[in-house]
Amino acid sequence: MSRDVVFHAVEVGDGGDGGWARSVADELPGLLDRWVPQEMRTREGAEAAREQFGEYMPELLPTLDMLAAQAGGAPGVVPLLAMVGLNSPFAGCTQIGGVEGTLLRNYDWDLGERSHAIVSSALLRPVIGKTEGLWGLLDGMNDAGLAVSLTYGGRSLAGPGFGIPVVVRYLLETCATVRQAFVALGRIPVATAQNLTLVDRDQAVTVHLAPDIPPTLAEDACAANHQHLPVPEEQERGTRTQQRLAAIRAAGASGDPDAVVRALLRPPLHQADFENGLGTLYTAAYRPAEGSVTYHWPGQESWKQSFDGFSPGSRKVVVARGAPDLAPRDG
Repeated sequence: MSRDVVFHAVEVGDGGDGGWARSVADELPGLLDRWVPQEMRTREGAEAAREQFGEYMPELLPTLDMLAAQAGGAPGVVPLLAMVGLNSPFAGCTQIGGVEGTLLRNYDWDLGERSHAIVSSALLRPVIGKTEGLWGLLDGMNDAGLAVSLTYGGRSLAGPGFGIPVVVRYLLETCATVRQAFVALGRIPVATAQNLTLVDRDQAVTVHLAPDIPPTLAEDACAANHQHLPVPEEQERGTRTQQRLAAIRAAGASGDPDAVVRALLRPPLHQADFENGLGTLYTAAYRPAEGSVTYHWPGQESWKQSFDGFSPGSRKVVVARGAPDLAPRDG
């Protein structure tokens, strides 16, 4: 069994022409239904979300106001954009930073969403990344040579902070280095357990984040779906998070980014359990120092985008149950 997924590359500039809002209009109702609780779809919910966002991420508040206005003031849009008080979806993912300056990752999710956007923007600075929640990012890079990607931290808890995709957006809009990003993470509350891998021209780290711990550096720049606590056997059987972490570390020990990408395109790193949110939708290979990212799928043409050569368009890929053990063709 296989299914098609369409990836769109969209260039939105500073968003001021309304193109961004038009590009996400079709997905807005579904995002509101899935992410925003009814109690947040009120004037009071919007005001509280905007106030909290402005306190911690004031540089992006004018953009949030602009995008909310372009969306027509639908109830819940401000909390969705601010990513405050939302239902938190589970996702899988495996990633590694620092192999010859790269950030390499698999993003694992279900097939409920059949359309995905890779967006080039210039809000506060040029940023390219895979979007989530209208303007949040699952992974991305900026023109300073900083790249960031996320994985779920594997622990079910929730606090009064922000959804991690908007935090990734904020880091890439306002930080030039891993050090600056780590300092920012020290003052921004995150609502759920998450892992971020950050790469710049000089270093790579993984940071464990959660409402109950301060930002904590992992032992290396690798992440799957657990943090500092032991992984229960049932969780390991369901997610294979420790197995995947060991596999990505072993691949990274080669020192060859292409070898790591090949490993990411094969089991156990490449997954097919879409019903449980553990199917690999794409493999991303960021080279932030050169400002490029290449998306890969097993046995299919890869897709490269960069600051010097961003090409809007669409790409239909086949996501297979039991993906073939094939290396990608260059594209």
